[in-house]
Amino acid sequence: MPNSPALEPDFLRAFLAAFGLGLSLIVAIGAQNAFVLRQGLRQEHVTAVVLICGVSDAVLITAGVLGFGTLAARLPWLEPAMRYGGAGFLLVYGALTLRSAWRGGQVLDQARGGGEGLGRVVATCLALTWGNPHVYLDTMALMGAVSAPYENKQGFILGGATASMLFFAALGYGAGLLRPVFARPVAWRILDLVIALVMFAIAYTLVAR
Repeated sequence: MPNSPALEPDFLRAFLAAFGLGLSLIVAIGAQNAFVLRQGLRQEHVTAVVLICGVSDAVLITAGVLGFGTLAARLPWLEPAMRYGGAGFLLVYGALTLRSAWRGGQVLDQARGGGEGLGRVVATCLALTWGNPHVYLDTMALMGAVSAPYENKQGFILGGATASMLFFAALGYGAGLLRPVFARPVAWRILDLVIALVMFAIAYTLVAR
C-alpha cells in the first residue's frame, strides 16, 4: 500500500522544518503574545483570541509560501537573494535575542482588570496581529524564503500553521500554569538563549543549502 502523504519523507522534512522555525519566531515576547497571555490569565474570550492568532498566521504563511514560489519561478535570482537575506536576518535576530538573554530583566504584565466585551477583545487582537509589521516579515517573507528549497509546500504550510496554533493554544489555555514561570525573569533569559541558538542553526542551514 502507498504511504500516506503525511508519512512521506519530503512531507515530514518540510513539516518539521516549518514547525521548528514557526515556534522559534513566534515564541519571543511581543505585544501579541503578551495579549494572549493576558487574556488567558483573565480567562476572557480565550478561544476567540487563540483562533484569531492561529488562523491569521496560517493565512499569512500560506500566502508567503505560495506567493514566493510563484515569484521565484519567474525570477531565478529571487530565491538565493531571499535565502541569504533570510539568513542575515536570522543572524541579526539571534544576536539581538542573545543580547536580551545576557541582559535579562524581561517580565510580562500579569495584572488583572475588569472584564472586557468580546468585540473590544477581538478588535484589539486583530490590530495587534495584522497591524504589526514584524508579522509580515516573519510569516510571509522569512517563512516564504525558507520554504523555497522544500518541494512539499503543503507540509511546510501545515508545519508552520500547526506550530502557531499549538503555541497560542498553550499560551492562552495554559496561562494559569505559566504564571509563576513568567514572573521569573530568569525563565525568559533561558528562553531567549534557546531561541538565539535555533536562529543561528537555521541561518547556517540556509547558507549551507
